[in-house]
This record gives sequence, C-alpha cells and structure tokens, in this order.
Amino acid sequence: MSETQLTVAYLTAGVLFVLSLGGLSRQETAGRGNIFGILGMVIAIVATALHPRVADFKWIAGAVLIGGTVGAVLAKRVVMTAMPQLVALLHSFVGLAAVLVGLSTYADPAEELSGVAHTIHLIEVWIGVGVGAITFTGSVIAWAKLRGSMSGKPLLLPGRHLINLVLVGATVYLAIPFIGAETVDEGLRFALIMTAITAVLGAHLVMAIGGADMPVVVSLLNSYSGWAAAAMGFVLSNDLLITTGALVGASGAILSIIMCRAMNRSILNVVFGGFGTADQKKSSGGPERSADDVSETNASDLVVALKGAQNVIIVPGYGMAVARAQHPVKEMTELLQRGGCTVRFAIHPVAGRLPGHMNVLLAEAGVPYDVVREMDEINDDFDDTDVVLVIGANDIVNPSAQTDEASPIYGMPVLEAWRSKKTVVFKRGMSSGYAGVGNPLFFMDNTEMLFGDAKKSVDDLISELR
Repeated sequence: MSETQLTVAYLTAGVLFVLSLGGLSRQETAGRGNIFGILGMVIAIVATALHPRVADFKWIAGAVLIGGTVGAVLAKRVVMTAMPQLVALLHSFVGLAAVLVGLSTYADPAEELSGVAHTIHLIEVWIGVGVGAITFTGSVIAWAKLRGSMSGKPLLLPGRHLINLVLVGATVYLAIPFIGAETVDEGLRFALIMTAITAVLGAHLVMAIGGADMPVVVSLLNSYSGWAAAAMGFVLSNDLLITTGALVGASGAILSIIMCRAMNRSILNVVFGGFGTADQKKSSGGPERSADDVSETNASDLVVALKGAQNVIIVPGYGMAVARAQHPVKEMTELLQRGGCTVRFAIHPVAGRLPGHMNVLLAEAGVPYDVVREMDEINDDFDDTDVVLVIGANDIVNPSAQTDEASPIYGMPVLEAWRSKKTVVFKRGMSSGYAGVGNPLFFMDNTEMLFGDAKKSVDDLISELR
C-alpha cells in the first residue's frame, strides 16, 4: 500500500469515526453509529497492517485475534450492571498501552532524529507516557470503586492539593534531565521515575473523588484515554491515531463538562480530585431513623393507587439495573397506558454509574424514546403527578442536596420526586446510596416504601394490574 492510499484509508476511517460519534449522541441513531465505528476500525486495522513499514503480519494478526476474542467474550458475558466498571477497565488498557508504546519507542526509535525534531519527539514521549500512566492508575481505582472492591467515599488526605502540586512539579522538573540525557539508559531511568510519579498522581486524583461523582470520573477518564492515544499518535507519526485520540479526548471532555453542569459541580473539582471542596463535617441528616419510622406499602395497595392515577412518573436507578427489572417495568408501563394513564420516565444525568446507563437499559427493554425525559424537562411536572415510582434510585432523589449544606451531595440538582402527591420507593432495605448519605425522602408523609427485590415487586404489580 502506497503512502497516498494509506492516507486515504486513514481519512475514510476518521470520517467514519466522526459519523459514529454523531450517531451515538442519540438513542434513535445509536445502532447506526456503532456500525460506522466498526467499519472505521476495520479499515484502520487493515490499512495499518498494509503499512509500508510492516514487514511481518503475524504479530498484528495475533494481537487482533487475542484482542477480538477477549472483546467478544466480554461483550457476551458482561451484564449491564457491570458495564461501568468494564468501561473503566478498558480505559486503563488504553493508558497502559500509551505507557508501553512511549517507553518502547524511546528505547528503540524507528528513526534517528536530531536537533529540534529530536527534542520535540522527546517531549511527545514524555507527555504521552505521563498522561497514559495517570489514565491507567486512575481507571484502575475507578474500576475498583465501581466494582465495590474499594469504598466509594473520597479519600481526603491532609494537604492533598499540595501533594498533587508536588507530583506535577516533579513530573515537569524531571523532563529537563530526560531531554538532556546523553544515553538511552540514562533517559529511560528518568522516564521510569516519572511514570511511577504520574501513576501515583492518577490514583490519588481518583481516590479523592466521591461515589456521587463517579459517572463524571468515567467520562473524564474516557477523555484522558483519548489524549493519551493522541499523544502516541504524535510519537508514532500516525495521523489516524492523532485524529481518533483527539475525537475521543474532546468528546469526553465536553461530556464531562455537561455532566458537571447538570450536577452543579465544578470541573476543577473532579479533575483535581476534590479541589475546592472543604473537609466537610459529617451530615447529621436529622435524628437517627430506621425502617420502623417509614410508611410501608404492598403490591395490592399500590395497584389501587396506580389504577386511580392519571399521571405516573418512573424514576429508574442502579437498583433497577442490578435487579434486571427493566423488562417488567416496560410491561407494567404498557398495562398502565392501556388503562388510560400517562406514564413517563425521569432520567437524571448521573443515574446509574455510567453516563447514559439508564437510557441504554430502557432502550434495551424497548421503552419508547418519547416517554423518556431528562431531568430538566420533567422536574417541574412532579407537582401535577399522582404517583412517582422510584425504582432502585437513591442519591438522585435525595432532598438533602437542596437542604443540608453539610451533605456531600449538597448543590447537586436532583429529581424532586417528593413534590408529587404520592411517592413510592422500591428498595431492598434502608441502606444509603452510593454517595454514602441517608435520604430524608424515605420518611416524608407522602412517601411509602415497597421493600424487596425490584424485579419481584414489579412482577407482583403486573399480576395485580392484570
């Protein structure tokens, strides 16, 4: 393949990646967006394999075979509840790849450079390896938090911002002897020290972020992985890698900013691991209360209320995903609609543990797009709603976000489900949400609790409605 043909192939793949991102921005066109992305990646792999500098295909074929097999197995086995931690883990692979490619390219360069070109190349390697190390360890910590292997509570060390500043300063300072190193071994030593420092920085940044902000962290790590890939594109002089990395990095950054605005969070807060967040005193949340203090309901009584309701709003959360209740919820929705009830879904920007998590679940179950509303579209309608069904959600309907200044989620816009005439919370027990704070909604006069597995509870409702 000539250089001209390679350029055309890379350009075609780049256009397909842009179309893929455009398609993935809406539920109705997400399937087509996936197809564009797959076609673009196939073209990119084939064109790279036919690159004039590739003399032996066996390593590329082996890597594609192993990676494709692993990806196919994961896609088939991983359930939607495990998707957030899978995405975080995949981001870590991108970061690790950037580190390995950067270090190997420095140790065994494809071509000898000199003068300004050599200096620029070394800076590209330094930045790519640093961003890759931050992405790798940060993604591993995010994976551990999302998986439950690590507490979702933020680790707020004394002087944490000074620690971050020192680590960044050391990273910048070590670039000077790295660029001026007279031998590869000497430069590699500085590069490995920097890799360790940035790896610690990435872990510390994510450990300082609380569970309520984890969906933003996943989006932000997606952006980091894109910039790491773009940096490796410069190192390898690969135009497609630069373009693709920039697309992923920019789209991830834009999504992170949008989500931060929706949560009334500062992007600096998330990027720098709790920057601007004081070491808050523990929220009292009012007097100690238990399941004995709530009003409990059952399927039979709830069905009576639903049959008399004209407007119902369903607020899905991570608990619905865990119970795999999206299909029964869709069936219950259809039964209510046949009875003349208007049913809509209220989606919080960070419902679940991944951006768009609830939208994907509902789309998988076949819920029509026109009854799914974002928070800003539906929050004002709760006053005129007869019944709100909160299925497995917690933090995103917590009134403390508006009333308790000591709460870790204070200031975060939430779905104001308590304003409806009747709110029913589907929950296994009285445990707190992922942010680790209690929810006063459970104890309000117009709130009733329906304890048990969400899928079983909805199945019981369906039986009663029939």
